Amino acid sequence: MAINTLETETKNLGQSPKLKSRSDYGRNADGSRQSPVGAWISRLVMLAVLILFSLPLYWMLISALKTPEELAQFPPTLFPTEFRWQNFADAVTVMPFWTFFRNTAIITISVVVFSVISNFIVAYGFSCIEWPGRNKVFFVVLATLFLPFPVTLIPMFDMWAGLGFVNTWVPLIAPALFAGGFFTFLLRQFMLQTPKDMMDAARVDGASEWSIAWRIVFPTARPAVTVIAIFAAVGTWNDFMGPLIYLQDASKQTLSIGMQVFRSVNAQDIQFNLLMAASFLVLLPLVILFFMFQRYFISGITLGGFK
Repeated sequence: MAINTLETETKNLGQSPKLKSRSDYGRNADGSRQSPVGAWISRLVMLAVLILFSLPLYWMLISALKTPEELAQFPPTLFPTEFRWQNFADAVTVMPFWTFFRNTAIITISVVVFSVISNFIVAYGFSCIEWPGRNKVFFVVLATLFLPFPVTLIPMFDMWAGLGFVNTWVPLIAPALFAGGFFTFLLRQFMLQTPKDMMDAARVDGASEWSIAWRIVFPTARPAVTVIAIFAAVGTWNDFMGPLIYLQDASKQTLSIGMQVFRSVNAQDIQFNLLMAASFLVLLPLVILFFMFQRYFISGITLGGFK
């Protein structure tokens, strides 16, 4: 069937760009060969930036592996004299770390799934379906990006309190069921790259809008969908204001609140090595997530530059 052929072509269109060959490196954007001095300068600058951005993570890790006595030394040591791995085991026992971790994981996964589905459907309507006033309504959606978060804070809390959902995860998850302005804009720009002739041919072949959306448009927008999933995961995982406002029961709290509780309880004698160990464990899933899906950022930028 023609729809299967169109689906295959669309998957090829949405594939990640091929890796560069060895001869392609050291060239400028116009294809001209870069001078050896310029190539070395570029590499040194990138190395310096890498070291600069890695310093906080490195300092967190070595602090998590030090003893309290070594942490109190001045000047501080740049490398632990004694690797105390027990700090990580102690960090997850001084507070209900795994309960907070489970709660955060459930909320984050739910938000990611609902964000991807809702934003994809709305963006498809703004990019692949012609209807009167489409662009004007889209401008209204974009205008929500300029609405400050504190403006909606009290009305949203009153709404969820009136519905009886305070001290539940519903206020943290339910907003993901409604598309956001930024995610809709990002997905719409990618979907506009799908050849209109392919969608028209699929409609002539008898394909429904759902089939066109998931079998033709989705493969093209897969890099943008992945970026949206990563942004939603990072934002939800690090969210502090939402759980602080809506959650009151300690058994429902998230990691961001748990870390603050740990600091408050031990305000008189903060064990910074345990605090750094817990902070590193909180950060570790995001680091793993980035290294697993970093190629989609490159693919998204590359596909976004062509139309």
